[in-house]
Amino acid sequence: MSHLLVLGTRLVPNERVRIALTEIFGIGPKEATQVCYRLGLSENVKVNELTKYQIDRLERIIGQGQNYVVRWELERVKRVDIERLIFISCYRGIRHQDGLPLRGQRTYTNARTCRRKL
Repeated sequence: MSHLLVLGTRLVPNERVRIALTEIFGIGPKEATQVCYRLGLSENVKVNELTKYQIDRLERIIGQGQNYVVRWELERVKRVDIERLIFISCYRGIRHQDGLPLRGQRTYTNARTCRRKL
């Protein structure tokens, strides 16, 4: 059973395309449905039934399209956002810097992994 490699993510051959696309970091169920619609595919088509042409179009739609921010681009955007919060010294930035929970969770008994000394 060979896996299909799309944008650095292995897609399981026997899964439906809509479900398999959600394995790509940055593509959720809604975006996967939109991609299937733009390709003109039924949502029930399996990954191993795709032709080479459809796979190329799929990579072009997701990889080069301005509509989807995926993988390394998404990770870079998240990192820049966190760096900005730290730079402006807002509450969330300080919590990021100290390695503490950001959204009001308690730290006395929980949050052991983020309170751990680095």
